[in-house]
Amino acid sequence: MKAGPSQEEIRRHNLGTLLRHVHIGGSMSRAVLADRMGLNRSTILGLVSELASVGLVREELPRDTGRAGRPSLVVRPESDQVYVLSFDVGVDRLTAARIGLGGVFLDRRETRVHPDRRDAGEVTEVLAGFARQMMDTARNGTYCVGVGAAVRGTVRRLDGLVRSASYIDWEDEEFGAGLTRRLDLGLPVAVGNEASLGALAEHLRGAGTGCQDLVYLHGDIGIGGGVITGGQLLGGDCGYGGEIGHMVVNPRGGRRCGCGARGCLEAEAGERALLEAAQRDPSATGREAVRAVIEAADRGDISARAALHDVGDWLGIGVANLVNILNPRTVIFGGTLREVFLGSAAQIRSRINSHALAASRENLRLRVAELGDNGVLIGAAELAFSTILAGPLEALARTSA
Repeated sequence: MKAGPSQEEIRRHNLGTLLRHVHIGGSMSRAVLADRMGLNRSTILGLVSELASVGLVREELPRDTGRAGRPSLVVRPESDQVYVLSFDVGVDRLTAARIGLGGVFLDRRETRVHPDRRDAGEVTEVLAGFARQMMDTARNGTYCVGVGAAVRGTVRRLDGLVRSASYIDWEDEEFGAGLTRRLDLGLPVAVGNEASLGALAEHLRGAGTGCQDLVYLHGDIGIGGGVITGGQLLGGDCGYGGEIGHMVVNPRGGRRCGCGARGCLEAEAGERALLEAAQRDPSATGREAVRAVIEAADRGDISARAALHDVGDWLGIGVANLVNILNPRTVIFGGTLREVFLGSAAQIRSRINSHALAASRENLRLRVAELGDNGVLIGAAELAFSTILAGPLEALARTSA
């Protein structure tokens, strides 16, 4: 017979679970933690004391309770003490942040990148420079416990190899290993697809909080996607799951996609399709160009309105397919698709109503992302925090050794 978990394994699990509760949920009393974890208060006291002794949490009086009498102490994450580094490799910009336990932004850096200067070596050099700047501003005695990075491309989960990132011209690029070497922190860099990490962030801290089944669609130059099912990020066999932008919606006569296929959702409803249909300058890409089309449509521009109608059609068909296959409770539109959805919501809903099964869409909610430009960074940070949340004391011991 297989032996059950040892007392040490149970303790390790409980420490990680408690830390995760205050990391995601914020400050809460021991009584609330006991109720959520199904443990008695004396056990919770022991766990809190152990985490507090190594500087991961602290207990203090709550702020502005508004109640008479002496309030109960609450457990808070030590956001200034323990942090991760989070990076976002965008099409036209590089962003870095130092994010404390609890999801608190402690520092942030960003620079625009010219299309001709997206060599992986140069990218890692810039990001490592940002990391040094941010760590130099951190007070003495603080710890970096992880590093996470987001890339707009197909990323192998095992080692952070970027199999394909067409918009930055990377193919089988050892980005994770290269950034790990450049940072030289003794911490492996966890790398993920930007839309998948955006889905994780919105699920934990944004428009999908409390929702266990959701689809997140992210617009940049292309369209990316992430899926949360049963509260877990869908990764697939090697981490390539969620490539929603390459779902074929118009195989006959569809536009050629960067992946080589025709009629992908990205090709029919992405930024380039919108700008082309609106008869805009094809070189004027980016978020500002998309917003300009939305604003023109609001003012009554016929070409802009027609473009939003067409893109809304294809987005609605794509979402209807996802609803039929995955039956999500919520679909969230982020990046430039946030603005596109707001400008073409009626068309999108119409297509969903006519193409999705009635039973699958009866509880469906369509939402826009709440985390804005920080969503991908937050998702990459959660990737970086995963080790310490799985084994707090062990991870901290390795970091401080």
